[in-house]
Amino acid sequence: MRWPRLLLVLFVIPLTGCALNARPASYLVETKGPYALDTGDAVRVTVYGDAELSKTYKIDDGGAISFPLVGPVRVRGLTTQMAAASITAALADGYIREPSVAVEIEQYRPFFIQGAVKTGGQFAYVYGMTVRAAISTAGGFSDTADRTRAIIHRQQGKQMVKGVVDLDFPIYPSDTVTILERWF
Repeated sequence: MRWPRLLLVLFVIPLTGCALNARPASYLVETKGPYALDTGDAVRVTVYGDAELSKTYKIDDGGAISFPLVGPVRVRGLTTQMAAASITAALADGYIREPSVAVEIEQYRPFFIQGAVKTGGQFAYVYGMTVRAAISTAGGFSDTADRTRAIIHRQQGKQMVKGVVDLDFPIYPSDTVTILERWF
């Protein structure tokens, strides 16, 4: 009776740790924070009371939008609320008395997917996308794809960060998703 218990303690109990969820508690790439505008985004600017200024503007390579009356307004790295405040301040500087401005994202910059998918490349980003949705957008997995994880490359500040993530991990515009091949 004593040997079976000893075998149970030595072999079975250590294996119970393998049954725990292997999902990482934290990711190297950030998943939180407000969305920051950048080159490639298109924003809808509404200036209340002035229909001619209210339209869609594309953020250029310099991170600015070319706004009538005031010229380029730098919006790279700003949230939509911060961009609205910048445009409001520029218009209030001698152009419009008490301007009221709203900014919303009309079109996000694209994301990229490569590796073991049917059609890799650049695709339009939709708010709230996950790796699984990105794979579907790219036509699904190839026959040899690792269907459990992916690699994300994301710009964080001035650094490119790489992380291994599961398929329900959220992606952002400008992310590069790489689907690896399985070995068996």
